[in-house]
Amino acid sequence: MIGKNQFMTKSTSNILLIRPANFGINPETSGTNHFQKKMPFYTPNQIKKMAVEEFDNATNILIEKGINVFVFDDTNFPIKPDAVFPNNWITFHNDGTVILYPMLTPNRMSERRLDIVDSLKTRFNVTRIIDMYTSDIIKDKLSSENNLSLEGTGSIVFDHTNNLAFACISKRTDKELLLRLCNYINYEPIYFNAVDKKGNEIYHTNVMMCIAEKFCVICLESIKNENERNFLLEKLMKTGHEIIDISFEQMNKFAGNMLFLQSRSGPVMVLSVSSFNSLNSSQKNCISRYCELVSLNLNVIETIGGGSARCMIAEIFLPELII
Repeated sequence: MIGKNQFMTKSTSNILLIRPANFGINPETSGTNHFQKKMPFYTPNQIKKMAVEEFDNATNILIEKGINVFVFDDTNFPIKPDAVFPNNWITFHNDGTVILYPMLTPNRMSERRLDIVDSLKTRFNVTRIIDMYTSDIIKDKLSSENNLSLEGTGSIVFDHTNNLAFACISKRTDKELLLRLCNYINYEPIYFNAVDKKGNEIYHTNVMMCIAEKFCVICLESIKNENERNFLLEKLMKTGHEIIDISFEQMNKFAGNMLFLQSRSGPVMVLSVSSFNSLNSSQKNCISRYCELVSLNLNVIETIGGGSARCMIAEIFLPELII
């Protein structure tokens, strides 16, 4: 079991990105991700090319802002249309633990790559790897039920300062797996149900909320149960977070899909251009009191993939090796 004080890092300047090789509509995930949309005026090859251009431009902006970016190329085979979203299959913790997560669909399970972990071992101290798909934490559960998933920091929005794990339960976020993981890493689970404006289950928690050190961006109207909403708000206020409430319309522009990082010049909030444009001046001013807003043009990746800036980034909290 992981010690309670070993996960206290609030944010990081080290991140993992995966350059996509075969980005496109993922038919295996479209049934649970209602943020995915088609772009019928473009061919699959045009979409692939535009996604790579968006990725490379975003990577360059992050590097220029003083973020330490570790980029790995997606492999051509097997085809993985969502490989650009690595945060769903892996988390890196500051006690040297690496956790691999069970994904809902087969073509997303194939995104999990130990060769990436092996490469990062040359720069970071990895003390152990926990594969939740085969681990004793959940092995008996998986042996009796199929397709149970817990998709990393898509499913879980961690507050590493206060050892809290926020999660909206969905087909991609199994409650029992969440509870078992939280018990193992000594985090308190805060789980709830969340839906979009049409009443569809929100597939990932990180599209409706984001937690920074001093504030939380969240779509409160997506949590219909008053008791669940009040309990969540109580936790956030007790931990000193200012609440920045966003609307359904802003959530649909991925305004909840941001990530708080450290740069050489100070803290930044990474988000997409569409997210930035959806925020009103009051919300922007509020966030700007705490950090710089860094926007990335991710129109194709957002539209086709149904995920945005936060989904593209896997934070690396591992201790760095002294070289």
